[in-house]
Formats: sequence, structure tokens, C-alpha cells
Amino acid sequence: MGMLSEYVEKRDGGFWIAGTRVSLDSLVYAFLNGQTAESIAQCFPILRLEQVYGAITFYLANRDVVDRCLQRARADYEALRKASRDVDPMFFQRLAGMRQPQP
Repeated sequence: MGMLSEYVEKRDGGFWIAGTRVSLDSLVYAFLNGQTAESIAQCFPILRLEQVYGAITFYLANRDVVDRCLQRARADYEALRKASRDVDPMFFQRLAGMRQPQP
């Protein structure tokens, strides 16, 4: 990785804002959706604006590595989601039916 950061640490197979339980993923997705560092900091009151900027800087400096980690996490999530649906398809059919607007 290009840069060690006081703002981001790697643990439990992912990247986290150092000393917090906030995942780097959540900040990156907000950033990629066009949110400013200021608006991201408002969404995560536990973080200082400096930490948000530090995390974004870390992401931009290590984009390839972080993007691969995000892709892996997304693939793992989809695999778990599919496995859950395969175990109890009727539950998910009922759930989908509950989401449909009733006439």
C-alpha cells in the first residue's frame, strides 16, 4: 500500500477509520455518491472533519487496493444473500409480497 495513515487502519479483513467502528467503505460510498467531506462528517458525528478528509485522502492514494476490497465485500454480501434466499425462499417471497403496494 502506498501510504500508511493515521486516519485509516486495516483490521478484520477491511479498512476502518482509525480508533472507531466506522468502516472506510461507508465514507467511500458517500464520497463516490458526491457527498462533500463536510456532509459526510455530519452523517458520522463520531468523526472529526480532519478524519474524514484523511480517510478520503487515504482512499484516493490507495484507490486500487480499496476498490478491490470493496468489490470483494460486495461479492461476499451477494453470496450470503443468495445463500439465505436458497435456505428459505418462501420467507423472501412473503417479504417481497409485503413490500408491494396494496390496492
